[in-house]
Amino acid sequence: MFEVIAERKIREAMERGELDNLSLKGQPLVREDLTHVPEELRMGYKVLKNASVLPEELELRREIVTIEALLDVCRDEEERSCLKRRLTARRLRFDILMENRRRGPTFHRYEGAINRKLGF
Repeated sequence: MFEVIAERKIREAMERGELDNLSLKGQPLVREDLTHVPEELRMGYKVLKNASVLPEELELRREIVTIEALLDVCRDEEERSCLKRRLTARRLRFDILMENRRRGPTFHRYEGAINRKLGF
């Protein structure tokens, strides 16, 4: 029933010319490959992505990579010490988060894809 209503609304908008000046008119839609995300989590991940919010494990991984890069160029010993403490805290949080996720049955089905996505 909703499909019929949606189709009718689209058709009416097309007849009024409301869809003539769309910015991506004539271009193919980009389909996202969410096969690596468990089906029950896909909508949540899509909402987070559209809001430019990364899942916590990806945010932590990004922070870890950033801190490692800063350590590579840091020459001040006090600042290096601070960065090392931050890096240890982020790695610990990441490990705890991943360990908690490993306990669920969904993780075991997607462990390989998750590790590849995170760069392990």
